[in-house]
Amino acid sequence: MADAKTESAAISPAAVGAPVSDTTAPPPPPADTPPKATPPTSIDIDKNKPSDFDGQLATTDEIPSDATLAKVAEYVLLDKHGKSHTFQSLYNSPNGARRVLVVFVRHFFCGNCQEYIRALAESVSREALLGLPVTTSIVIIGCGDPQLIEMYIEATQCPFPLYTDPKSILFEALGMVKTLALGDKPAYMKMGFLKGVFTGMSQALKQLPRGLTLKSGDQRQVGGEFLFEPLDLVTPLTTPMDGYNGPAIMEAFDPRPSHGDSGSQLEVKKITWCHRMRSTRDHAEIPEIMELLGLDGHGQPIKDTALWEKTINTRKGTGISMASRMNELTAAQNAEADKA
Repeated sequence: MADAKTESAAISPAAVGAPVSDTTAPPPPPADTPPKATPPTSIDIDKNKPSDFDGQLATTDEIPSDATLAKVAEYVLLDKHGKSHTFQSLYNSPNGARRVLVVFVRHFFCGNCQEYIRALAESVSREALLGLPVTTSIVIIGCGDPQLIEMYIEATQCPFPLYTDPKSILFEALGMVKTLALGDKPAYMKMGFLKGVFTGMSQALKQLPRGLTLKSGDQRQVGGEFLFEPLDLVTPLTTPMDGYNGPAIMEAFDPRPSHGDSGSQLEVKKITWCHRMRSTRDHAEIPEIMELLGLDGHGQPIKDTALWEKTINTRKGTGISMASRMNELTAAQNAEADKA
């Protein structure tokens, strides 16, 4: 059966006796009528919210290139006194640790990141780091006013050095992004979401007299973790024999002036592993960090056994640390000691 609309369209007005002269065209649509192709406005295309608002942000854990590291080496960060430090000085200084994990956190009132630093401090002690065969340390970098660093250290009991990048320039240069996505609940979050929000608001209100309530950092900025390691485990100090890997050792050192010492040499470091957050609570979990650093155990377990098992078996970052090679070196040293 033919469609009724098709049939009526095929019959001319004259065939049904309609007066052609009286036929008038329909009035044109008003000028302000939107074209038919315009999509209806809905919350799905509401640009008042970030496009990643309802889910995790699509980003990568690609390790920064040598060119990027060279570019950001002299970027300036601030300590709690407002004193400036180059980024390179945090992970590569004449008397510093050879391996450095740099953790970037969100704004200083973020309860999620505060929970992460507390969990990190509980599981990774300075004593444990000192027990590793290669000197290792952790550095924290936020994005708020340096005057809030003391508050942050007190709130988190953070035992690690803490600096800030108030304009998030380093965050951006290393590929960290901005989002308000909450993401899945991580194992390091022991505090409830609402309690975390209330705690952050309370901290902000306490800073009203100092004028720092709105200076905690960009609310949408998320961070990540980057591990800096030397090119080789051995150094001229630990391996004085010229015949053992001598050229490779010396190539791993870069002569650069540092703090007025024109003869100092800095070891060439690479980022061997990294993870960028995809939501506001997407730090690499504690078991992954401990494995990465070469520490025993998985950290403090949680009551949710299913989530804890998933946490132990899941890895977020990209790259391979020298933890396995450190264990081999320790085993070799122990074997030599047993022979002696």
